[in-house]
Amino acid sequence: MSTATLKVATEADTQVEDLTDGFHLVIEALKLNGVDTIYGVPGIPITDLGRMAQAAGMRVISFRHEQNAGNAAAIAGFLTKKPGICLTVSAPGFLNGLTALANATTNCFPMILISGSSEREIVDLQQGDYEEMDQLAIAKPLCKAAFRVLHAADIGIGVARAIRAAVSGRPGGVYLDLPAKLFAQVMNAEAGAKSLVKVIDPAPAQIPDPAAVKRALEVLKSAKRPLIILGKGAAYAQADEAIRGFVEKTGVPFLPMSMAKGLLPDTHPQCAGAARSTVLKEADVVMLVGARLNWLLSHGKGKTWGEPGSKRFIQIDIEPKEMDSNVEIVAPVVGDIGSCIAALAAGLGHDGPSAPADWVATVRAKREENVAKMAPKLMKNTAPMDFHGALGALRTIIKERPDAILVNEGANTLDLARGVIDMYQPRKRLDVGTWGVMGIGMGFAVAAAIETGKPVLAVEGDSAFGFSGMEIETICRYNLPVCVVVFNNNGIYRGTDVNPTGGSDVATTVFVKDARYDKMMEAFGGVGVQATTPDELARAVNAAMDSGKPTLVNAVIDPAAGSESGRIGNLNPQSVLRKK
Repeated sequence: MSTATLKVATEADTQVEDLTDGFHLVIEALKLNGVDTIYGVPGIPITDLGRMAQAAGMRVISFRHEQNAGNAAAIAGFLTKKPGICLTVSAPGFLNGLTALANATTNCFPMILISGSSEREIVDLQQGDYEEMDQLAIAKPLCKAAFRVLHAADIGIGVARAIRAAVSGRPGGVYLDLPAKLFAQVMNAEAGAKSLVKVIDPAPAQIPDPAAVKRALEVLKSAKRPLIILGKGAAYAQADEAIRGFVEKTGVPFLPMSMAKGLLPDTHPQCAGAARSTVLKEADVVMLVGARLNWLLSHGKGKTWGEPGSKRFIQIDIEPKEMDSNVEIVAPVVGDIGSCIAALAAGLGHDGPSAPADWVATVRAKREENVAKMAPKLMKNTAPMDFHGALGALRTIIKERPDAILVNEGANTLDLARGVIDMYQPRKRLDVGTWGVMGIGMGFAVAAAIETGKPVLAVEGDSAFGFSGMEIETICRYNLPVCVVVFNNNGIYRGTDVNPTGGSDVATTVFVKDARYDKMMEAFGGVGVQATTPDELARAVNAAMDSGKPTLVNAVIDPAAGSESGRIGNLNPQSVLRKK
């Protein structure tokens, strides 16, 4: 325990009492529970907390904006299964971090947002304190749990409760409110040490009901056209070998959601990624493994899924309330992914594959047909590039460097990359997830490099890059092995829109023409490269990945390339009164 020492006068005036304070208790509580990295932005009242944490041997990564620090903490949680920590100042800083906290909760990433705050007695009377805000009340509806610590002796319990809440059951975001006065509170060091709590078994296994396992297997074995869908919950579980063994034992085609890609390689013979439309429409039994029937899967209904009532669903999830959220789940299996898959694999026994050969052959034929159709597009070497030609170059790089981590966001840049770039290892693809929010790119890239030590390739649309682009200074400051590729087509979706009034203002979706994002990286001491063809792009990215130096490649994309809202244009309402 780090302590401050204060001489306390007695009758003999000889006693010295060892004391500690709130600053040191927060740091020691985190360290006791294996937290060694903090992401954040320094400022009042948490500046000294960051300094002291660094002095105590923790890694403190300072960002330029709290939302990006929060995104870093969130994806650190996904990668490590430990809560990522984001530290912010009060009020505006807290609000900046809150977006990331809400996004972490939606995506089931364990994260703790720790924010300094104004004093309760002033906030509650609305007397106008510095950055006055009732942060706890604001955070509660947007995260899994929220706590406030008012007394130094309760810091150990507060941190322990936050950790357990973040990782137990379905993981999510937790808010921990630490008023400014708390940090300076002093108490006896020995008593302080005894007040700290080491969390025991924060995310215990949740074993599924044997009857539920038996029911699920009966439904799966009865299928004529079964399909397994793997979600990012399956990737988070880190039950990789068990999942692969189960999928291969059944012989059932599988469809990975984007952040589950690589649990089994996208080139695996059972992978139906390139036959997505076919398997979703024609499957008669669908097993969801850590995947939710939200908008990314058209809520399990509609044209995507074929005739109404033609599907029976099996769902494996740790959250019972997820069952029947959109459609009837005929075989719910509630428990942690690892335990559920182990039980299902044991229940299969030695029956062998359950997938009918004709269905497997149909899926394989459709996949090969679609791959063959796509191949010429990925080989184009034109200037300016289109999305397929550029992604084709990056596809080869990831194939040759399967250990690299791919971060991806944008509209067309994201939607097309999901289908084009194959992944070969689990938790190597990080993207916008459930909400589809832009701005995760640089925060995810920083944390991926910090937490794994692996090279990172961040493929960004030019619009998406704008949300977090200033963090390339952070990448350079910490000399991280991150290569950022900005797909620059001069605008949002495409750079060819015009102002319908003919006025001097450009269209709302158009950016500065021919911007040189690579010069931004050079300004901070990194490497900047302009690439106008797929060959140039491949050379630049390979050089960056070989060197490990912070690099930004400005990939010049045809301004006319791309479509409105990528592949989700149906979510962008069109006015019926629009002039033709």
